[in-house]
Amino acid sequence: MLMDKNQVMSFLPHRSPFLFIDSVKEVILPENLKEKKPPFDNQDMIGGKCICLFKVESHLSILEGHFPGQPILPGVIQIEMMAQAASFLVVNCLEKPIDQAKLDVQLLGVDGARFRKPIFPPMDLEIHATLKKVRGTLQVYDCEIYSDGELISQTNIMASLKINYL
Repeated sequence: MLMDKNQVMSFLPHRSPFLFIDSVKEVILPENLKEKKPPFDNQDMIGGKCICLFKVESHLSILEGHFPGQPILPGVIQIEMMAQAASFLVVNCLEKPIDQAKLDVQLLGVDGARFRKPIFPPMDLEIHATLKKVRGTLQVYDCEIYSDGELISQTNIMASLKINYL
């Protein structure tokens, strides 16, 4: 485990009921960085992948109304979950310790969202985000959600990510 829930919360600005990452399982560096040490430039991280985990618990407030008696995790929440996971790829670009970094992130676009199977409690999810493109603070990711190794949903995310230091 790369980051636990407390470390996730020290990095992401999101809080309950809108925090959809329990932990960061791993960050896989692109081949060109395997022998190098961080911090890296965002551009160097293209091809890198972040894998995060989330357990869909029946007590999630979003499930109370979607749908009573038969809770299904909404697609828009799945997109938010993938966007949150994408944020962790920049951990290897930090010039200071994670507790001194403040993330300023904005979701700018979503393309090609596909929801292949419904997500119910108590499913364990693995969220993958692979960096595809960087232009200044804009970043594009291919994202997927898996449960038990099966692809559940996917999308492409465009986000603005800025890191400010305390």
